[in-house]
Amino acid sequence: MIRGLDTLYQSVNLLEKRQENISGNIANVRTSGYQAKELFQSTYRQVQLHNFQGGNNNNQRIQYDGFTFGNYLAGSYLNPAKGALQQTGRATDFAINSDGYFQVRMNNGQIAYTRNGNFRLNNQNQYVTQEGYQVLGTNNGPVTATAATGIPNFSIVSFPNDGNLQSMGNAYYTSQTAGTPVRAPQLEQGSLEQSNVSTSDEMVSMIQTSREFQANQKALSATNDTLQKAVNNLGKV
Repeated sequence: MIRGLDTLYQSVNLLEKRQENISGNIANVRTSGYQAKELFQSTYRQVQLHNFQGGNNNNQRIQYDGFTFGNYLAGSYLNPAKGALQQTGRATDFAINSDGYFQVRMNNGQIAYTRNGNFRLNNQNQYVTQEGYQVLGTNNGPVTATAATGIPNFSIVSFPNDGNLQSMGNAYYTSQTAGTPVRAPQLEQGSLEQSNVSTSDEMVSMIQTSREFQANQKALSATNDTLQKAVNNLGKV
């Protein structure tokens, strides 16, 4: 019974993390370039149960079937699917219509990656993000807007596995390894890539998570009643 409470605790803790992740995805459904974050769980290794209540003296080992103590959060990954492109008509908006990410330098000097091309121009006529992060060019320096037509020389890099990028929030991501420059990236000026979050899928996941919460609540109530009877009734015998 005590093991049951521990298993239920781990299950509810996992469901809370799933619910937080779903809420985060839904909150960013309108964030340009946002990639949905997915969680995956695993089951703890099965352990063998036994006791020594066999034989006349209750000292012989009896082997029972295996028991699993529940599931745990094994990790997360980003959904690399491309979002739909939406025309904005703004000259400072850019969408990547291929693999890759814009490179930006944050205020602390850290390099981050994003597919959100909703840029603006600073006082030096350089492209920056809405948060003021510097957008990098192929020379790893700032990109200055010019009167000449054509796509600016942005630095676009790709990764072998986009799902391993770490989310920093607001469609910014980091990587422990440097990206590989993309040759001839396909960029569309005057457009933005929309979030790839599927609201309908997230709502289905939320309903499923809610039902699992209810099932765990019922199991917890039943376990608590059994434990209460064991303590109050069996203890009198």
